[in-house]
Amino acid sequence: MDAYGHVNNVVFLRYLEEARIDFLFRPDKDFKQGSVVARHEIDYKRQLVHRHRPVDIELWVTEIRAASFTLAYEVKDDDVVYVRASTVIVPFDFAQQRPRRITDEERAFLKEYMDDSGRQGAVAA
Repeated sequence: MDAYGHVNNVVFLRYLEEARIDFLFRPDKDFKQGSVVARHEIDYKRQLVHRHRPVDIELWVTEIRAASFTLAYEVKDDDVVYVRASTVIVPFDFAQQRPRRITDEERAFLKEYMDDSGRQGAVAA
């Protein structure tokens, strides 16, 4: 909470990170080879007042390229949207210290959550 009594903008990045990690590092599917964030874009729609009740975060894939993919998010309560955001993620080879291509297994996993025209692929986190 910041001086104005609402959730600080930096906290929203933490919320997005938690949702992203929960999505990418599931027990049955994960990006064990590594990935890094290349870009965040956040639109703050409404203030979120500090509270003990959690908010919902919906997450879906909007783009898959050879060596990057984009996740989109909404932080919300029912129909009230506080934040709309996106993150470009680059698979990364930490041993070689360079980006890598998305594997076939990773691509298949991401395609399950691809959303070209609406919200069909959204996952609640």
